[in-house]
Parts: sequence; structure tokens; C-alpha cells
Amino acid sequence: MSTQTNQDYLGLLQTFNDAWNRHDLDALMDCMADECVFHGVAGPDALGRTFRGRDDVRRGFALAWETFPDASWKDGEHFVSGERGVSESTFRGTKTDGARIEARMVDVFTFRDGKIAVKNAYRKDRPAL
Repeated sequence: MSTQTNQDYLGLLQTFNDAWNRHDLDALMDCMADECVFHGVAGPDALGRTFRGRDDVRRGFALAWETFPDASWKDGEHFVSGERGVSESTFRGTKTDGARIEARMVDVFTFRDGKIAVKNAYRKDRPAL
């Protein structure tokens, strides 16, 4: 049983969101549990593309900036209830080919021992701007 409170996890989600906007991969991974999972917004499976374990999750996170070098997650709102949390934000990014995306998205989180164990990302499917 975790001793973290909803406020602790709200702080963790804000720290995590800030790290995304700084493009700070080390800070992101500091928020993740040792045995972590990331389900990306796109991929071949019902949950998108799944990355498992710290090294694989780190690679998955880095893909965001490889695909969208100017990526940002703005207007973050975070909700926590026990060992689960949700973040809403507006994703903005320009692909290397010039296509620009701006769409609302959510991340659904599962926490374990004060860290993020699972990050499951969803984004509105909006045409490029």
C-alpha cells in the first residue's frame, strides 16, 4: 500500500508535464517506476505502441521529440484519485515535414510507490493544420 496522497501525485504529474515541455528526458524518467509501461498514441495495437521497461520507455518518450522537434503540452490539468490519475493538455507540434498538429489529449496514469508505473496516452485525431 502506497503512502502517497492525491496531492503528492498531483505534484508528480505537474513535474512530469513540466519535464515534457522542457524536453528533459532524464527528469521524465525520474518520475517513472523501475518497471514501467508507456502506451503511445499511435501504433499497431489497440493500445497504440507499447514500450515496456525503463530503456524501452525512454526510447518511446524520445520518439515524441524526434517526430515533433518543437512539441509542447500546454494548459495541463491534472486529476488524481488514489493510485490513478489523468492529465489533460493541448498538444502542439510540427513534424519534420512541416505538418503541424494542435489537439487536446489525455494521459491516463497508474501509480506505484510514488512513481508512474503506466502512462497511457490518447490524442484527438485532428487533421494537420
